[in-house]
Amino acid sequence: MSDPRVNDSSGGNLHKLRQWFDAGEPDPEASRATGGADGVDWGRIVPFALMHLVCLFAFHVGVSTTAIAVCAGLYLVRMFAITGFYHRYFSHRSFKTSRAAQFAFAVLGASAVQRGPIWWAAHHRHHHAFSDKPQDTHSPVQAGFVWAHMGWFLSKRHFHPDLRRVRDLLQYPELRWLDRFDILVPFALALALLLSGMALERFAPALGTTGGQLLVWGFFVSTVLCYHGTYTINSLAHGWGSRRYPTKDDSRNNALLALITLGEGWHNNHHHYPSSVRQGFYWWEFDVTYYLLRGLAAIGVIWDLNAVPARIRDVREATPA
Repeated sequence: MSDPRVNDSSGGNLHKLRQWFDAGEPDPEASRATGGADGVDWGRIVPFALMHLVCLFAFHVGVSTTAIAVCAGLYLVRMFAITGFYHRYFSHRSFKTSRAAQFAFAVLGASAVQRGPIWWAAHHRHHHAFSDKPQDTHSPVQAGFVWAHMGWFLSKRHFHPDLRRVRDLLQYPELRWLDRFDILVPFALALALLLSGMALERFAPALGTTGGQLLVWGFFVSTVLCYHGTYTINSLAHGWGSRRYPTKDDSRNNALLALITLGEGWHNNHHHYPSSVRQGFYWWEFDVTYYLLRGLAAIGVIWDLNAVPARIRDVREATPA
């Protein structure tokens, strides 16, 4: 007779493995009962750890100008996809667009390997509802730096978000599909980089690049840098910087973080008026994401950009840093 404990363990491991490729159909009713411990979900931490470990192969595959350029380019493109689309569009609806463009934005965001747009927006809306309060998903004030930076999304509790907050997104079957199979876009990107590098190695050897270089530098190194750039807003931007507005949390404005994240570092501004498409409220607060969104608006891809009203922007009841 087989030991049921072994079968349960095996079944659990297989379930975790399946979740790497199929996160499950988003279901707002099922999400009501979502719970679980705040401990680390080891089934989730394995692929996350592997993403970092593969970066060490950079010492094996070497480096080239082409590989560095692709790494930097994909960092910028995917950081913009997170800040402009996952954050300012899907999470806060700070502008409007067509359904086709919406799906394209979702695909670009998914290439950053930060789960699907519905998952991302649901957690972020929850964060704004309870910012730096005990219910906040990733508050450094409540749970410390490491949890806010990356521990929260590696926990069992937060694999499934509260989807009641994103019913507006659940009406689109293509977004639900992408959210369920969120690994497909990163896999396609990684494969395209590998094949492109192999083609360049054969047909443009003067570039000195290879398939391995473009895979490691263009996908893995670029992704990990984008990971931690994004995570700084959850961890560092709730404690490091200045406060212009007396928000009910500890959000801060930080120029260095704004540089790293293409404008997201003006976090106290953002928590003061979350639906603004522009987070650098004044001309000297550089906000690359906003500039790029203005460019998309100029060619008609997006429209109805939501600006912060001057009477709200110009409040000067700042609290000490």
